[in-house]
Amino acid sequence: MLLVFLLDSRFGSMEMSEEQHKDEGLIELYDSFGDMFNFFCTNTTIHGAVRLVCSNHNRLKTTFWSLLFLSSFGMLYWQFGLLFDQYWKYSVVTTVSVHSEPKLFPSITLCDMNPHRSPLVEQYLEDLDEFAQENIYSLYKLNITGRQAVSQGDTATGLDSNRSFHLDRSIHLEKLAGESSNKMGFRLCNSTGGDCFYRTYSSGVPGIRDWYQFHFINIMSLLPPYHKVPHEAHDCSFIFSCCHNGKACCKKDYEVFHHPIYGSCYTFNSQRTNDFWKASRSGLTHGISLVLNAERNDHFPLLSTEAGVKVMIHAQNQMPFLEHQGFSIRPGTETTIGVREDEVHRLGGKYGHCTKDGEDVDVHLLYNSTYSTQACLYSCFQELMIQTCGCGYYFYPLPEGAQYCNYNRHPAWGHCFYKLYQNLESHRLPCFRRCPKPCWESLYHLSAGVAKWPSSKAEDWILSASGKKDNSKKKKNSIAKVHIFYQQLNYRSVDETPKYSVTQLLSSMGSLWSLWFGSSVLSVVEMLEFLLDAAALALILGYRRFLRSKTRSMEASERPGEGVRALTIQQDLSQTPWRTETTLASSISEGGPYQAHSVGIMVHGRFQRPWLQSGLKM
Repeated sequence: MLLVFLLDSRFGSMEMSEEQHKDEGLIELYDSFGDMFNFFCTNTTIHGAVRLVCSNHNRLKTTFWSLLFLSSFGMLYWQFGLLFDQYWKYSVVTTVSVHSEPKLFPSITLCDMNPHRSPLVEQYLEDLDEFAQENIYSLYKLNITGRQAVSQGDTATGLDSNRSFHLDRSIHLEKLAGESSNKMGFRLCNSTGGDCFYRTYSSGVPGIRDWYQFHFINIMSLLPPYHKVPHEAHDCSFIFSCCHNGKACCKKDYEVFHHPIYGSCYTFNSQRTNDFWKASRSGLTHGISLVLNAERNDHFPLLSTEAGVKVMIHAQNQMPFLEHQGFSIRPGTETTIGVREDEVHRLGGKYGHCTKDGEDVDVHLLYNSTYSTQACLYSCFQELMIQTCGCGYYFYPLPEGAQYCNYNRHPAWGHCFYKLYQNLESHRLPCFRRCPKPCWESLYHLSAGVAKWPSSKAEDWILSASGKKDNSKKKKNSIAKVHIFYQQLNYRSVDETPKYSVTQLLSSMGSLWSLWFGSSVLSVVEMLEFLLDAAALALILGYRRFLRSKTRSMEASERPGEGVRALTIQQDLSQTPWRTETTLASSISEGGPYQAHSVGIMVHGRFQRPWLQSGLKM
């Protein structure tokens, strides 16, 4: 009998298993959260999760592993937070690498420090020299010889009513009271005269030069812009000899322009189109060597006080700003300048503020050259100058339709200019924000050596060979020799790279995940699947509870009275209520088929839930 019962039960379970497999759907959920959690912890590849369910009978171990698991999760996501904080800062790492290859020689600009006196404004410049003589004599009781002394007697020319320009003699030099006895300056006022300030200097040398330059700018504004005026170069008088890499230079190797302060300027290798300037070897003999005329003409002794040659080394097709980045070479010397180049590559975008070619900058570049930060700053300042003061500064190019400042046309421009320039120097103007650095630029590091040249033994024949017929002491100190060369062809490349790229971020996250849980990406997918199953199960259970409460409320409203109970009979507690199922099992004994009936009785009362349930076996 026992054997018959076991076989009957086995065949019955097999039939039920086959029936369950046949009824299995595409998506199936767990019956409860407990079943789902037990299955996840038992089968997941996350280390330590199985400890949460394998020791159900030992509450101490379960509590310990639960706390350890939660602590590990907390530490993991705390470190994730630190990692994402570093990533969203978009920090960069600067890497320096050294490369060796033939390089194109940099551009070299040299100026003779002899500004020209234009015959169109010669009379006005003589009036200015006379006015300067009066101011200097009133301060220092000093008479200036030369041109100033000649024009000193012609005092009536400055007051001629038929002239188109008159000096503003109210802007004169004054000694100012202060701690230093040499303190001096000049007074500037706005258009109404209600706001005035002194442009002060602690010494008379820069004060006289800037005061003279201020009046000089007003006179030069009568001429066309110096950037657009063609200049005739006096090559034979300034450049005595030039050779690069052992080959003689020619006129097509340099361009000439005129600077109102530094005179005639010559830029070698201004474009990247000539292989003549390609440096294949380093050293003194493979650079450029020049013998230059450093003699001063003293056309403007108060404007240009230096003697020698102004030099600047810069990138190709860039405007040389000699007043900021140039250096001087002394007459009567031989100067050797070694050059080392650095290439700087900036990332830009969310990693920094830089521009590739200046096209995305909201400042109209006034210079006919490639983008540079200095050119952008000057263009931005000129734009603000025209907007604020109504005219442009003479040393910067003009946009279309604007005119240069002149105190005959714009009486208060000096007051406006110096106030605005102070704001620029203190970074209170938006120009530094509007003018980013270029994303790629070449920086040149220089090292110089100086020796007396020519020597006392060789100066006679060198001066004669250079065309100096007069070998007086003055002439001996009027030439200079310059050597400019690459110290080495190795150049440094300074590159910015993201501190955390997307690849590095994922790698760091994977390292932290493996550190705390010893698992992989697939383990993360398992956890996401667990969370999705939990969310779906919560929705379904919530929906069932909502329907159940709605059904019970409807049944309660339809009941005849309080305390009335309905008795329902349910067969086979494993089946749905109101459904009866008979399970048949074949017997191999002599009695033939054996039938087993299971009857369940469920009673519902006022508490709206089963309160009595029993199962009977027959």
